[in-house]
Amino acid sequence: MDVQNKDLSSRRVLKSRDSNWARTTAKALASSNISPNQISVLSVFFAMMATAFFYAAYLNSNRLMLILAIVVIQLRLICNLMDGLVAIEFNKKSKTGDLYNEIPDRLADTAIIMGAGLYVQQLPYGMDIAWACVALAILTAYIRTLGASLGKGHKFLGPMAKQHRMALLTVAIVVEAVLHINAIYYSLWIMLVGLVLTNIRRTIGIAKALEETP
Repeated sequence: MDVQNKDLSSRRVLKSRDSNWARTTAKALASSNISPNQISVLSVFFAMMATAFFYAAYLNSNRLMLILAIVVIQLRLICNLMDGLVAIEFNKKSKTGDLYNEIPDRLADTAIIMGAGLYVQQLPYGMDIAWACVALAILTAYIRTLGASLGKGHKFLGPMAKQHRMALLTVAIVVEAVLHINAIYYSLWIMLVGLVLTNIRRTIGIAKALEETP
């Protein structure tokens, strides 16, 4: 397997990657002095802003802070899309690119999920659920990369892969801001169950692939 094919096999399939806006934005970033690694680090900054907005919404019961949390969560996801596009399609991948592709994602996930936990901390087991979701989210990435290290490729199985987690939280924030119900709290419970299923599915998928090896 050549380097380019190896890079492609380790990437999640995303329709947004082929959209005009994504290609245009990636081209502009590639022509600048901004590196894919810097874009990856920027995703963590946006995730930390989400934490701050969640906490501000908790302290002040300010629904506008929840809307701002949605904005920065989407900016985090855009960074996740852009770093890969700039690195692979525009041949700007560095020798440390794989580290920057994985570690900032884990930090960003932690910041966003813990921000949601801070927002619902007064509800039963609010922070406990958030911590459990963080641990299981990190485990999904570990199992995926373990499968790749065993030569069975990256398993991006759901139902609660990264994009699913962020979509769930985004919808929950909108519902909570509009209807004033505990949608974020319940979304963490849904995330928790979904993450357990995701880890089971990925583990089974890798095990089956190993057993089929001649």
